[in-house]
Amino acid sequence: MARIKKHKHYRPPGKKKEGNAARYMTRSQAVKQLQVSLPLFRRLCILKGIFPREPKKKVKGNNHTYYHVKDIAFLQSEPLLEKFREISAYQKKIKKALAKKNEVLATRLRNRQPTAKLDRLIIERYPKFVDALRDLDDCLTMVSLFAALPAEKRLKIDVERVHKCRRLTHEWQAYIARTHKLRKVFVSVKGIYYQAEVEGQKITWLTPHALQQVLPDDVNFSVMLTFLEFYEVRLWLCLTCL
Repeated sequence: MARIKKHKHYRPPGKKKEGNAARYMTRSQAVKQLQVSLPLFRRLCILKGIFPREPKKKVKGNNHTYYHVKDIAFLQSEPLLEKFREISAYQKKIKKALAKKNEVLATRLRNRQPTAKLDRLIIERYPKFVDALRDLDDCLTMVSLFAALPAEKRLKIDVERVHKCRRLTHEWQAYIARTHKLRKVFVSVKGIYYQAEVEGQKITWLTPHALQQVLPDDVNFSVMLTFLEFYEVRLWLCLTCL
């Protein structure tokens, strides 16, 4: 009997995708699907804890950033996305009022501008208090860094943000000193490393030396400020639970 030659499955254009093409999408495809700007997409990914993936076979090429399709669908049903769209629309109203030189209307709109609350995101990402404590290292390091930085309007580091970071670090240090939770201290060139044990979890963080800090131009402070926005709320919630 003659052998039947097996042909590779042919998928006509427009049919359902399979394999990596169905599981992953590029960043530009994700931005187009969510109908948001690239900075807003980055902010959403940071707040929701969604990071790029590395598929074994990159369908669109090696010069693209890939995300899992399920992660993007997770973002699409996020209530915070609608809140950010509402804030963006409100900011356009403020710019329009300023362009018409209507300072009274612009001030009224600023006072009534909606804000996004991240408390629900913290509880969603860390359902248990121990989980939040276990992942507190980077949070404390970032807040301690901005507490030592000077305010810079060009980089959108305002005075209120710096004062808030200082207040949070002082409250954390006061709690550690009052409850005698500190275990180790190490001084290095980068700064001072501290290690404390809270609720059975070892927490290590770095504080910069009390010197004048220089803000480099090659650092993306907008991304760091988004992380700081999340870390501030998380550290505040942890302090209220202790």
